[in-house]
Amino acid sequence: MKETSVGNHRRLLLIDDDPNLILLVKDYLEFRGYEVITAENGREALEVLEQDIPDMIICDVMMPEMDGYSLVRHVREDARTSWIPVLFLSAKGQSQDRVKGLNTGADVYMVKPFEPEELVAQVESSLKQATRMSERPGKGNESTPKIQVPFDVELTPTELKVVQFVARGMANREIADQLKVSQRTIESHVSNMLGKTGLHNRTELARWAIENNMA
Repeated sequence: MKETSVGNHRRLLLIDDDPNLILLVKDYLEFRGYEVITAENGREALEVLEQDIPDMIICDVMMPEMDGYSLVRHVREDARTSWIPVLFLSAKGQSQDRVKGLNTGADVYMVKPFEPEELVAQVESSLKQATRMSERPGKGNESTPKIQVPFDVELTPTELKVVQFVARGMANREIADQLKVSQRTIESHVSNMLGKTGLHNRTELARWAIENNMA
């Protein structure tokens, strides 16, 4: 009989270019009650994320098209996905590899080969921690500190349009389509606004825009 009590229908995005590993890990996680969607590389994963937001991402590091490091940077820069826990799977187990993975934005770094039970334990731990963070006192109310930005920041008309879309949780590709420009142009506008405001990422930029009635 299938075990369904653990995953409680949480949706996981599993990314790896090894079809055998995808099959094995997907079957094991589904047996434990998780819903698993898959992608073969970072580029394909971003396309999935445009349509579907999972509860957690499990990602290989070394992949064609787009590796795990680049994917996580995209995930962390997008307000829609920046909160998602990320677990790296990698054959590279040196200390510097783990440090790089965690510094890039992963929450957990596991080395292949791994025990399936350990993977499930790490997934459960990460999901519980994400739940605790979302329920922490002060989240979403007046006790949350207001983001500090220089009072004299001036945005160009185009930047104002872009930040309004960012605040709505739209990805750079979606904003580019809306404004009929290249994705690189949108990335440049976002980068310029981060430089002007002194903010660190798209999540802070979106929150600043909302707090200042720009969106």
